[in-house]
Amino acid sequence: MADFTDWTHEQVRQFVDAEQVFAAYQAARTELAQRFAGSMAWKTVRGHQYLYRKRRAAWSSLGPRSPETEAAHAAFHDGRARLKQRLSDLARRLDAMAPVNRAFGLGRMPVVAARALRAFAAAGLLGAGIRVVGTHALFAYERMAGLRIDSGHLATGDIDLLFDARARLSLVAEALPGGDLGREGLMGLLRSVDRSFTPTGAQSFRAVNRDGFMVDLIQPLPTDRMARSPRSRIGTSPEDLSAVEIEGLIWLANSPKVRAVTIDSRGYPVGLVVPDPRAFALHKAWLAARDDRDPLKRGRDAGQARLVAGLVAARLPHLSFDDPALGAIPRSLRDRAGEILPEPDGTRDSIEPDW
Repeated sequence: MADFTDWTHEQVRQFVDAEQVFAAYQAARTELAQRFAGSMAWKTVRGHQYLYRKRRAAWSSLGPRSPETEAAHAAFHDGRARLKQRLSDLARRLDAMAPVNRAFGLGRMPVVAARALRAFAAAGLLGAGIRVVGTHALFAYERMAGLRIDSGHLATGDIDLLFDARARLSLVAEALPGGDLGREGLMGLLRSVDRSFTPTGAQSFRAVNRDGFMVDLIQPLPTDRMARSPRSRIGTSPEDLSAVEIEGLIWLANSPKVRAVTIDSRGYPVGLVVPDPRAFALHKAWLAARDDRDPLKRGRDAGQARLVAGLVAARLPHLSFDDPALGAIPRSLRDRAGEILPEPDGTRDSIEPDW
């Protein structure tokens, strides 16, 4: 069975349409959060009216009532109303497209994983401290290459989240209704989409829901073993997930990241931020060659390394394994790219048969 196949023309058209509507929806959500967050209202102080703006529980005065502040007040409320109407229209469009996406066989990612990623994106974490690694990254690579990866390679009951403790995180308070996101962190976000998520133990790096779906928080092992350990949690609650340090992840953290969109099994788009596919393939090849790796995982690692390397060679030839952008990966590992790249197709130059 082939590792990947082409989308049909009808599937491509439907996917691109859904992707464009999703992009418009995301842009409108971002504008609402940036331009129209909080509230704006008149307040009477000592017999005079002043225009106040509220941002994250803090009120600030914009000046006394005047033609200018009245215009600002009207622009804020009218603009927010128009933007909310646009979001409502786009949301209905996404709802209408979802069953069509399912009918076309475009649904790929498990629903629980997609909902979690949308929550991370709304909180400002996805791509800023958190990126997706492991098997779920394959959904982004198949979109980059414009093909479908065989479902056997995609089956998994967990999602791996790479935590980069060096990133400056600015959590969006509104992302967790009724909760304190800065305190609850990743566990709060997971429970906002599925209340059954529970850490597997004290200071655990893993959460699991009632269906057995697992979310793992991992981070690179410090290059300087004597240096102070980086923070391992996003929230301050002792119940929040605490990232486990794993060797070799620094290569993924320091490699370029790419963004892509896939569609979940209910037909709704979801964004991903993942490591460069070349870095993914080389890292998987390194894991497969480790003697201390679980033999069952080594075989899967080797298969995914060859799969993604073949995908790059077939559909993304502009991405060279000699690219200086991969400088975070040891040269000795980059030099082994030929071991996972497929043999070139085409006519042979030799005049002798392959006896």
